Amino acid sequence: MFDVIIAGCGPTGAMLAAELRLHDVRVLVLEKDIEPASFVRIVGLHIRSLELMAMRGLLDRVLPHGRRRPAGGFFAAIPKPAPEGLDSEYAYLLGIPQPVIVRLLEEHAIERGAQVRRGRTVTGLEQDDEGVTVELSDGQRLRSRYLVGCDGARSTVRKLLGVGFPGEPSRNDTLMGELKADMPGEEIAARVAEIGQIHRPFWLRPFGEGVYSVVVPAAEGGDRAEPPTLEDFRQRLRAVAGTDFGVHSPRWLSRFGDATRLAERYRVGRVLLAGDAAHIHPPLGGQGLNLGVQDAFNLGWKLAAQIRGRAPETLLDTYHAERHPVAEDVLDNTRAQMELTSAGPGPQALRRLLTELMDFDEVNRHLIEKITAIGVRYDLGEGPDLLGRRLRDIQVGQGRLYGLLHRGRGLLLDRTGRLTAGGWSDRVDHLADPTAELDVPCVLLRPDGHVAWIGDDQQDLDDHLSRWFGRPAG
Repeated sequence: MFDVIIAGCGPTGAMLAAELRLHDVRVLVLEKDIEPASFVRIVGLHIRSLELMAMRGLLDRVLPHGRRRPAGGFFAAIPKPAPEGLDSEYAYLLGIPQPVIVRLLEEHAIERGAQVRRGRTVTGLEQDDEGVTVELSDGQRLRSRYLVGCDGARSTVRKLLGVGFPGEPSRNDTLMGELKADMPGEEIAARVAEIGQIHRPFWLRPFGEGVYSVVVPAAEGGDRAEPPTLEDFRQRLRAVAGTDFGVHSPRWLSRFGDATRLAERYRVGRVLLAGDAAHIHPPLGGQGLNLGVQDAFNLGWKLAAQIRGRAPETLLDTYHAERHPVAEDVLDNTRAQMELTSAGPGPQALRRLLTELMDFDEVNRHLIEKITAIGVRYDLGEGPDLLGRRLRDIQVGQGRLYGLLHRGRGLLLDRTGRLTAGGWSDRVDHLADPTAELDVPCVLLRPDGHVAWIGDDQQDLDDHLSRWFGRPAG
């Protein structure tokens, strides 16, 4: 019997498996695909995801495989640079091939001790007070204490649970791919700048060595079930831009719609949902993969505490309470971005107005923090603005904060030297450092790096340690 079975070994499932293994949870990951995806689609890791990688000592492993880009121009592809002084040590976008980040995260989970079985599809589930029985397509039945569906937008786990997935169906399709182009780069840039004022979403962005990321509106009435071809791209580029730019040798080609849906619940008893199984939205802003990885970081330590018998009664319910509103916000901002890419005079007038407003630092900063998730604040009750927010990678002692979070434990960062983690020292580390770059006396950090308490009173601290980490040992 496993503690947790995870359906799906994409970025969300692999990250969740690794997080659970930090706490010695017995994990099995089931992946329907026998082989990893071979197409080389480039995805972007935003600031918050880079911070999470740094928290677990993964960033140095990931960086050599990616390409850094400035953290700007994300919102509706409005070309504005990021404001100066973003509150992070990792204020850039890392473009990385999706198969590479999936492989790195899967290897990380396996190194931690997770089992991964490929070619296994979940077809049924039954749960009771003690656990979940999972049925596979070959008739095998497995038993675990919890099941997490990380099995994508068409999630079988979500459907078997009967969880509603309300939202809007796709109305408009867009072609996206990476192709080589023979037209000189200067001519491509000039033509794209001209056409991009009329048709959106539309761009050809260079990736080096003559390769371009190509996005162009799809033809109306096309078969959404059929994958696009090179000729589809050529035809649509000629129809929109008057030239096909000499595109050839595609690395990968895909079609996406603007469907937007959010699961009504992230948890039903012992079964939970994360990643695209819980939410889908257009890829504008590049938030999808990041949102799923951040789901995994929020859920992992809570589910592990539940399994280890240390979780306060309501801890696992905070997963839905915290992450569902975050997804709602992402769905809303992608809806807004899709409207801003529409060709109608109203949306275009609004786009011009927002482009002007983004010249104000406060507006630009707000949108960047929203897209990159560094502006997320969980509702943990009344308190200073820092409460519920993530803490950036500040200087502490002879190193940096995130280096202290590699083990996935809580952390008491104490500038007074008078406090103690006491009976929680088996799950919460304590650093007394009067030189820490903090504007408050002490903070209690959860394993996901969010601030759970601010103050300098031991009794108040003990109450919050109990709230997040359960009863003290002994």
